[in-house]
Amino acid sequence: MFSFKIYLIFLFASLAISIGLQMILPFPYGLAAALGIFIVFPLLLRRRAMSRMGGYGDSGTGGGFFGTNSGNTKVRYVCLVCNSKHSGGTCPRCGSKMQRADF
Repeated sequence: MFSFKIYLIFLFASLAISIGLQMILPFPYGLAAALGIFIVFPLLLRRRAMSRMGGYGDSGTGGGFFGTNSGNTKVRYVCLVCNSKHSGGTCPRCGSKMQRADF
């Protein structure tokens, strides 16, 4: 992740650029440019952080909450009654719908 120092540098650089653009450009265009900069700079920072962590890969899947998804993992379920593993909605062994996910 980024350090707080780098984040502050990006924040103050975007502030300086947006103030400079507001002084040069007329009112509605300067405001639009300043808002655009405040939106684009954090997006660039996040994209840079995600590329360092391994997100935004070739498959298009991001890092996510549980890490990167390889795409070929299938969710398996474990029946709470008979403890058998299956991949459907109901247990093929006992017919129970009580199950938990097993990753």
